[in-house]
Amino acid sequence: MKALQHSYSMMDNNIDIYIQALNSANCGIIITDNTQPDNPIIYCNKAFETMTGYSYDEIIGHNCRFLQAQDRSQPERNFLKECIFKGNECRVEIRNYKKNGHLFWNELFISPVKNKEGKVTHFIGVQNDITERKRSEHELREEKSSVERKIKERTKELVEKEVFLSSIIQTVRESLLVLDSDYKVLSANNHFLNSFKVTSEDTVGKILFELGNHQWNIGPLKELLTKILPTNNPVIDYEVEHNFPYIGKKVMLVNAYRIEFEGQYKDRILIAIEDITEKKEIDRRKDDFLSIASHELKTPLTTIKGLIQLLQRMAPEGSSEKYTTTLDKVSVYVDRLNILISDLLDTSKIQSGNIELHKEPFKIDKTITDTVENLSLAAPNHRISLIGSTESTVLGDELQISQVINNLISNAIKYSPGSDKVEVYINRVGNFVKISVKDYGMGINAQDKAKIFERFFRARDIQKKFPGLGIGLYISHEIVVNHNGTLWVESEVGEGSTFSFTLPIMKNDEN
Repeated sequence: MKALQHSYSMMDNNIDIYIQALNSANCGIIITDNTQPDNPIIYCNKAFETMTGYSYDEIIGHNCRFLQAQDRSQPERNFLKECIFKGNECRVEIRNYKKNGHLFWNELFISPVKNKEGKVTHFIGVQNDITERKRSEHELREEKSSVERKIKERTKELVEKEVFLSSIIQTVRESLLVLDSDYKVLSANNHFLNSFKVTSEDTVGKILFELGNHQWNIGPLKELLTKILPTNNPVIDYEVEHNFPYIGKKVMLVNAYRIEFEGQYKDRILIAIEDITEKKEIDRRKDDFLSIASHELKTPLTTIKGLIQLLQRMAPEGSSEKYTTTLDKVSVYVDRLNILISDLLDTSKIQSGNIELHKEPFKIDKTITDTVENLSLAAPNHRISLIGSTESTVLGDELQISQVINNLISNAIKYSPGSDKVEVYINRVGNFVKISVKDYGMGINAQDKAKIFERFFRARDIQKKFPGLGIGLYISHEIVVNHNGTLWVESEVGEGSTFSFTLPIMKNDEN
């Protein structure tokens, strides 16, 4: 027995050493599970997180192709797909995109892992960022051109860019600032001067964080701005609420990007400032209205529901079939209205930060099975298949997770008028469970995918054909986020959609 215990101890030590070795490697390393649908990533090392900008939790469960974003016409993608299908190892150089949207060139080696029967169970991917090498190769090609022609064209281009940028800054109807590498204001457009009621002398040549009453000297914003030049990471939609001199309390939306000029220009930062005070107030009033209206509608609706049930129980003897069916229809539509009002209340609670979570351990497999069975009874004309199992326990609000699954399957049925098949997959990926709902419907275009989880957003094609408010996916997204998971969609127009989300497995339940 002691020898056996010693053997297990040695195995655990070896695994820890292997993991430490993988995490100390300079190249990115991932492992995918070829036995699961869509070959999801089940492990990545620290270097892969650094290379892509995504965290471990955001990577697990995705197929590797998510790194190509919308750049899907690369022939290397088909080559990779063919090699994975045949179980061959291969090497490619492919364009990938970091979490912040920046392009990087990836030198990828993939190698299959086979079991004793020769079946490919996993793939190991080793990745190197070769962006600098690609850039050097491009520069060498450029140097083959005539130096004199290059200087002449470049000089002309710089002059045109200077004039063009100056014109944009002065005419655009948004406050714009250009800073140098020391965060000193090089130029401010007329809209900025008029909006903040300051002069050019008060602004140009001054450090941004010292303007006015140091109104822009905001710790988190300052930290983001000071990282733009060394990291090239932009500031996107940062809200600043401040009592500005001369114009009062305002809410400003700040976006900032790095601008690179060759020749006489060095590093520059372009800052765009949008006044969203009125928009925020309108949104607040709208949320208040939705909350109040939903609450006010709940009480009479409950009374109406009770009266309908009373009429159904007290139906007079010999009442006609039309009488009975009419009451049944009214009851169904009252239930639909009640669900709609509940969704509006959930939306209001999410916006105000008052959504309640009643977290308790529950078996995710049973929750999904029960939800699928209930929906199968409600939609007898559709075949809803459940594939896979996890035998995992999740800590969360079971009712809300069931609501997410119900919403995704209901959408799959609703937006697939030409198909009667919906597939639900559940698997373990690392220390997460992954649930996917696949339909064979109309699909979603790339432009709409970027906004699909926004509140009240509905694609144009869907608006014309299907009723709804566009809040189901928004609520589902917020529920998953509040459970420390991620929700995403993969879709092609005319080829259906797959909505997937992950949930962390309880630590004491992990294998």
